[in-house]
Amino acid sequence: MANIPTGKTTLARRTPPRARGNMVAEVVVQLREQIARGAFAVGDKLPSEARLTDAFSVSRTVIREAIATLRADGLVEPRQGAGVFVLEPASPETRPFQVVDVDKISSIIEVLELRTAVEMEAAALAAVRRSPAQEEEIYEAEAQIRALAQKGEATTEADFRFHRAVALATNNPRFVEFLDVMGPTVIPRSNLEADGRQRSSDSYIALISAEHRAIADAVAQGDGEAAREAVRHHLRGSQQRYRSLLRDSSK
Repeated sequence: MANIPTGKTTLARRTPPRARGNMVAEVVVQLREQIARGAFAVGDKLPSEARLTDAFSVSRTVIREAIATLRADGLVEPRQGAGVFVLEPASPETRPFQVVDVDKISSIIEVLELRTAVEMEAAALAAVRRSPAQEEEIYEAEAQIRALAQKGEATTEADFRFHRAVALATNNPRFVEFLDVMGPTVIPRSNLEADGRQRSSDSYIALISAEHRAIADAVAQGDGEAAREAVRHHLRGSQQRYRSLLRDSSK
């Protein structure tokens, strides 16, 4: 493997495969790696097309296609008459539901409203589609929430497991995907537990346990309408509790 000087650094050459598509991919991979490790810094000019052609033992067409790929990825920018320059990496695109501010009560309420619409239907479908194993998972998650809360331990993961188990029981993977995209932060108390700011009272534990048990029982009984109503009661109850906090904080 030869090293081709480029001024500030050297460009490693490997013997590329002969298929043109593979050669383009190989050049792209190597140039991307060199940019990532800083061999070519932001603002640096890449070696000329002729030098890249020699370094990689490929045609100018291959180099042009490789540069076009890097350009499409936002890594380089060809400038007329000047050459090809390395760009500042673009900030990763924000995924949906990843900008929820769990420290803002209004943001928590927004998520709860959305969850209510989706999870009511999920529970109704789960009631008519669940398997015995899925039903058992729902009850196990409900029991885990209660046990952790009674010991004063964090319940966020178990709570998320419960709602995800109901979504799984729909046997429609889109419901599970929805919850997985949002993640455990959809559980309103997750930020309180993470900061250790609040421990559940016995009355709150009893309330949430009863609401979760009502959902599990309705699903197990195959009653879609009762399951839908149990989720509505549970999540709208959460909305009301957080709206009360919002009103209190504005006084």
